[in-house]
Amino acid sequence: MHITDGLPWKIDTIPLMLAPMQGLTNRALRDLFIRWVRPDVVFTEYVRVHAKSKLIISKSDRREITGAVEGVPLVVQLIGSDTPSLVEGAELVQDLGVNHLNINLGCPYGRMNSGTAGGALLANPSGLGVMLAELRRTIRGSFSVKVRAGFDDPSQIFSLLGIFEQSGVDFIILHPRTVAERYSGHADHDITARLVEATTLPVIANGDIFTAETGRKVMAHTRAAGLMLGRGAIGDPLLFARLRGEYPDRSTQEQRLAELRYYLENLMASYQALFCGDQQLLPKLKEVIAQIRDPEFDPYAKKLKKCRNSESFCQLVSELPFLDSTILEK
Repeated sequence: MHITDGLPWKIDTIPLMLAPMQGLTNRALRDLFIRWVRPDVVFTEYVRVHAKSKLIISKSDRREITGAVEGVPLVVQLIGSDTPSLVEGAELVQDLGVNHLNINLGCPYGRMNSGTAGGALLANPSGLGVMLAELRRTIRGSFSVKVRAGFDDPSQIFSLLGIFEQSGVDFIILHPRTVAERYSGHADHDITARLVEATTLPVIANGDIFTAETGRKVMAHTRAAGLMLGRGAIGDPLLFARLRGEYPDRSTQEQRLAELRYYLENLMASYQALFCGDQQLLPKLKEVIAQIRDPEFDPYAKKLKKCRNSESFCQLVSELPFLDSTILEK
C-alpha cells in the first residue's frame, strides 16, 4: 500500500495537460500558459538526475521546481538511469514542495538517452519494475510514467502494463509511437484505445493532437482519461480553450496572426524576466516559433528566425495584426 495525495486533477473531470517538452516548458512559458489558457496540469521539462554526483539535481533544474502556480498542479518529470540516485532525486524534489512526480520512459533524444535513461529503458525492461517499485516507496504523492508504445515494437506496452500496475503507478501517459520512430510516422491511437481497455489505471492520450477536432476524435476513440498537449499547444496555446469550447475551433487568418502576436509579445516579456541577454532569449523564442504550423505565419517565421537581436524581433512581431486583447483572453 502507498500513501498518495491523489491525482493531480479533479475527479470526474477530463484533464488537459501541458506536456513536458525539453527546451520549451520552462517556468516562464508555464506561467504564461497558466495565466492565459490555464491547463489543468503542467509538467516541467525533464529534470536530469545525475548519478554519483554531489549535485544530484542541478541548481538550474532546482529553480524550475516549484509547487502549484495559481492552483494549477505541477508535475516534475525525472529522467535518469540509476535507481538509488532517482530515489534520492525524488526525495529532494518532494522536500522542495512537489506533490506529483513522473518518470520519463519515452524520450528518444538527449544525452541521458545515450545510456539507459528515458526511452532507452524500454530496451531492457528487466530492471524497470525494481526501479519503479523503489520510487513508489519514496513518492508520497502521485506517481506516473510517460511512456512510448515500446522501444522498437509498438505492442511492447502491453507487456509493460503489468510492471506499471504492480509497481503502484497511479496513471500512464502514452505517446503511441516507438522510441525508434522518434516523431516520424503518426501516433497510433488505436494502441491508446487498446491500452485503456486493458487497464483500470487512468490513461492520458498524447501525440499528434494539433487541433480541437483531432483532440475530440482521440477522446471519443480511445475513451482516455484526458489529453496531454505538446507540440500542438506550443504552436497554439488557445488549443486548451478551443477543446473546452471557450474559443472557436478555428480562427480566421487575421485572428490567427493576431493570436500569435499576443502570444509572442507576452512570451517575450516573460522570457526577458528569466533569461539574460539575446544569446539566451532569442534561441528560446525561435524554438517556440519552430512549433507554429500555420501557413499564413510562415513568411513572418522565416524573418523572425533570422533576427539577431530582440529589437528586430519585437519590431517584426509588431507588424502582425492587432486585435483587442480581451478577445484573446476569452
